Amino acid sequence: MPGILSAALVALGWSAGAFAQTNAQGIYTCIDSNGRRITSDRPIPECLDREQRQLSGSGLVRRVLPPSYTADERAQLDAQRRQEEEQRARVAEEKRRDRALLIRYPTQASHDKERAEALGQIDEVVNAVNKRERALEQQRKEIDTEMEFYQRDPDKAPTWLRRKLEDNQQQVLVQKRFLEEQALEKKRINARFDEELVKLRQLWAGVAAGNTNR
Repeated sequence: MPGILSAALVALGWSAGAFAQTNAQGIYTCIDSNGRRITSDRPIPECLDREQRQLSGSGLVRRVLPPSYTADERAQLDAQRRQEEEQRARVAEEKRRDRALLIRYPTQASHDKERAEALGQIDEVVNAVNKRERALEQQRKEIDTEMEFYQRDPDKAPTWLRRKLEDNQQQVLVQKRFLEEQALEKKRINARFDEELVKLRQLWAGVAAGNTNR
């Protein structure tokens, strides 16, 4: 009898220890793909593709284990998260730019003024180039007058005069190319301000609506 009692006490002690360990670790529970609720003292293999809840001994949710994924699934998930993060970053950057745009141009008058100033700077450069072109035209007339003495054989013209003519021709080409570049720059400036204006009108309308609703 003492031997049996001793064995029973040992068994009872083991059960109590196991219960205490399980209680300390918590209970895992989930609903598998077939709709069955499964409970275990450790993570449940049948529910690796879905959330599992770890409960305390009193039945409260201690934590939620997310689904486990294969390497490919994890890579896809990571890629999706990166895309979402990039999208959030783009949205945040767009909002930042919008705020900066509103601060810089609180009204259309301020935007129109800066457009006019930018175009005015181009016009000043163009005026300077036109003035240079007129000077080159006058210089060419003087060169042509001197070259009249060598009409029959231009190769007999002095080297300095021929170089002066070549330099004049090169300078004329340079000024024309520069004028073309300034015309393109003017188009780029107008295109930028036109694009900004479309966005600004939306932002101004939003600000006006917000002020009205206050």
